[in-house]
Amino acid sequence: MFHRALFLEFKEGTAFELTFLDGKVMRYDMAWLFSSYPQLKDLENRELFLSGKLMGSYGVIWNEDLDIEAETVYEEGEFVRTVEIPARYRVGQEIAAARAQAGMTQAMLSDVCGIDQSDLSKLERGQLNPSVTTLERIAKAVGGTLEIHINRT
Repeated sequence: MFHRALFLEFKEGTAFELTFLDGKVMRYDMAWLFSSYPQLKDLENRELFLSGKLMGSYGVIWNEDLDIEAETVYEEGEFVRTVEIPARYRVGQEIAAARAQAGMTQAMLSDVCGIDQSDLSKLERGQLNPSVTTLERIAKAVGGTLEIHINRT
């Protein structure tokens, strides 16, 4: 199973935390890898370390030689806490899953429902808040229906 990273936060030294779609926050210290991958020792340079970026939801990248996959952080990192993930990210994941289950690319879904492909991409990544009307169009285009639930705890 692929675990999608949403947020990156740098900590002291060569440690950082990734927040995942399931709400888990995992801490990882790149120093753990220095003996196996000596090139990663370059990350002791704080300026370089802080230049890292979340690469989509797939991992952290510093330059063409230095990166780490989100899955490695999820599987081998230290669990820190669980947080509430904003609904737009969960909705985006549902849109992507429904599209994939329908066997459609973003371009195909764009053609069927009349939503620009770049906007679909932003919706799937949680960068846009869709209207109910937009969600209905997407649901219909993938051969589904829209159901909205409000859970009271």
